[in-house]
Amino acid sequence: MLPIELSVVIPVFNEEDSIEPLITRVSDAMVNFSAPWELILVDDGSTDRTLTNARKALCRPDLQLKIIELQKNFGQTAAMQSGIDAASGRLIATLDGDLQNDPADIPVMVKAIEERQLDLLVGWRKNRQDGLLLRKIPSWCANRLIGKITGVRLHDYGCSLKVYRGSIIKQVKLMGEMHRFIPAWVAGVVPSSRIGEMPVTHHARQHGKSKYGISRTFRVILDLLSVLFFMRYKARPGHFFGSIGLAAGAASALILLYLAFDKFLLGNDIGTRPMLIVGVMLFLSSVQLVTTGILAEMMARAYFRDDETTSYIVREVFVRDQTNV
Repeated sequence: MLPIELSVVIPVFNEEDSIEPLITRVSDAMVNFSAPWELILVDDGSTDRTLTNARKALCRPDLQLKIIELQKNFGQTAAMQSGIDAASGRLIATLDGDLQNDPADIPVMVKAIEERQLDLLVGWRKNRQDGLLLRKIPSWCANRLIGKITGVRLHDYGCSLKVYRGSIIKQVKLMGEMHRFIPAWVAGVVPSSRIGEMPVTHHARQHGKSKYGISRTFRVILDLLSVLFFMRYKARPGHFFGSIGLAAGAASALILLYLAFDKFLLGNDIGTRPMLIVGVMLFLSSVQLVTTGILAEMMARAYFRDDETTSYIVREVFVRDQTNV
């Protein structure tokens, strides 16, 4: 049996009306794909008939389908991570389960990632079919901000339609709500020159309602700070806290030296001066930040030594002719 060339990973949550048309569209899009491929659906704790409707496709002989049922709703990032962990393809494609991404773009992107010799190819929803005020403008602002801070310049960080080399994306561990920053995480293991993008088709939502609102803009800003920290200081957090601590210590030293000169050489009273309080507080802050950096270094070494935890729990895995693996 030939090895799997492509794994298509789709996390879904409460998409009972979209799941069957989604499977059909993926199958139709891949009908002329010459190499073996598989479809992996991750049910992220759906409370409707999403899983039931998806399992109907297990009997299809033309489809190599695997359905992963998570124990509860862990979020899109954890669901995507579970699908990537289960994927066996040399290449891995991900997309949303709401029918807004077009599966017909997958074969084109697979061809493009090989021709352009990339490790990650990101979809660009150039003609995005979403609301202007609540979706497009916040997304545009977020993409500009992310690109400026991370150095990975892309038009559309939020598009879930991406194609990766399996060996590369499996070096990246996704946590929290970091799926929108995947290009930045990948840039931590490969040069940014091996990350590209191409325009893809985007459809308006046909069934259900969006799981995202304007509130995610604020979460993006907080997550971006975490990305910036991990990209630059993941393996050396002591440098982050230590540099701030040393700067505070230097400022404290200058203030206290000036006050000592004023007190002992000029004979002025410094006991009630606010500068004395500022100098002492900066000194204490410096000590705290430096010791925090040392503790962070110790925790980082423990993290890299024992990094086997996952952000999800699988209840069952369904494949053809089996109900539980």
